[in-house]
Amino acid sequence: MSNPDESLRIEGIRKTFPGVVALDGVDFDLRRGEVHVLLGENGAGKSTLIKMLSGAYTPDAGRILVDGEEVRIHGAQDSERLGIATIYQEFNLVPDLTVAENIFLGRQPRRFGMIDRKRMEAEAETLLKRVGVRVSPRARVRELGIARLQMVEIAKALSLDARVLVMDEPTAVLTSEEVERLFAIVRSLRADGVGVVFITHHLEEIAALGDRVTVIRDGRSVGQVPAATPEDELVRLMVGRSIEQQYPRQRPEKGAPLLSVEGLGRDGVFHDVSFEVHAGEVVGIAGLVGAGRTEVVRAVFGADPYDHGAVRVAGTRVRRHDVNAAMAAGIGLVPEDRKGQGLVLDASVEENLGLVTLRSATRAGLVDRKAQSAAAERIAGQLKVRMAGLGQRVRTLSGGNQQKVVIGKWLLADTKVLILDEPTRGIDVGAKVEIYQLINELTAAGAAVLMISSDLPEVLGMSDRVLVMAQGRIAGELAAGEATQDAVMSLAVSTPTTEREATRGH
Repeated sequence: MSNPDESLRIEGIRKTFPGVVALDGVDFDLRRGEVHVLLGENGAGKSTLIKMLSGAYTPDAGRILVDGEEVRIHGAQDSERLGIATIYQEFNLVPDLTVAENIFLGRQPRRFGMIDRKRMEAEAETLLKRVGVRVSPRARVRELGIARLQMVEIAKALSLDARVLVMDEPTAVLTSEEVERLFAIVRSLRADGVGVVFITHHLEEIAALGDRVTVIRDGRSVGQVPAATPEDELVRLMVGRSIEQQYPRQRPEKGAPLLSVEGLGRDGVFHDVSFEVHAGEVVGIAGLVGAGRTEVVRAVFGADPYDHGAVRVAGTRVRRHDVNAAMAAGIGLVPEDRKGQGLVLDASVEENLGLVTLRSATRAGLVDRKAQSAAAERIAGQLKVRMAGLGQRVRTLSGGNQQKVVIGKWLLADTKVLILDEPTRGIDVGAKVEIYQLINELTAAGAAVLMISSDLPEVLGMSDRVLVMAQGRIAGELAAGEATQDAVMSLAVSTPTTEREATRGH
């Protein structure tokens, strides 16, 4: 007998890929007007499961029921017809089309056989107001920032009049204010009877928004618990063990300065930025979105130009706007956008791990593939990359395992200064701790780490010093013992004039 309050049920779903069992008998149900959190480590099978609902994959076994009736979902149109809308972590928008065109893509209102653009833009404007975003329906999507793209995706889902809304890491790129706005939208949808499948790695969001939690581990559903379940119990269910310390920073003795940034500036972007990172040290950079953090580290790495100042590694000046020179000096960058800038998605794990060392492994135009393969196997094992083998395409790995590959290529290059830009965004708590332990190993071996993160507890928990940026300048510096969320936020919203006038320490 089906539950009349149940809008969706998944029973015994199984899905395999060559060499990998992605799902093995997963059960899940969703009631009308509830937020059901789907929780699990990277690689646990969450993405595969939601791709069943969107029609991207078909199950090998098991069944899907919508409103008590068994259904077959063979594509996006089937999914939309059944009232299921999915918002992926990677946006599914066409950059060169307008916001309105993206919202109603393939479903544009027509009049006399022609697209009724006036009606389409008016309806898009209504939807955009509902999600609380100020953007013109005539704006090109490529002109929008990530937070606004997220809201456009939600407006698109609302345009489908969905009864089931699947949200994959919707808060990963949002500020705290934008997260609150999103939560208000989700609560409104819940009150209207929409069932929401919510995927997040931010455990604090579960009790704030969720009703129930289903935990998936290694492709199997291992438990269903109330959203009010304590975080340590959720972690134990996710990873199969307790995690004693969320931020296990070990602080080795600090050595000489490895990275020195002196008066760095780019007109209209960042100004008079100076700091040092010593051997064995983790320096965090905190600040609000738009403060200039990513722009500074990309300039340090040579990916973007700068107009003033200098970058030195171990006292030697690095040629500006020259990635090869930065890499030769021992600087590595794990970028914020790992898929767009850190990986070759259609290449294998082995090929990606060898990207940085490819030139040094080449003799007379020939690559020492045996040595490259052995090195890739060693580092993949050290990082515990979950994969079918070194030949697996990176595109098919989970987000956490992709991030390990991005970091791994710099480990193979014996990087002296590793810059980590949002190193754990979209990564589960178990994989986060593994990356933190890796940071400890790097600094214990004498490397220097410069870390940007919008996750303030992460910055405070893993940094030996915290630099706070505001409006393109260093607004202040805090030692680990003095850095609190209030102290960081106070500097982040300040208006520094020059670095010499900024608050430094306490």
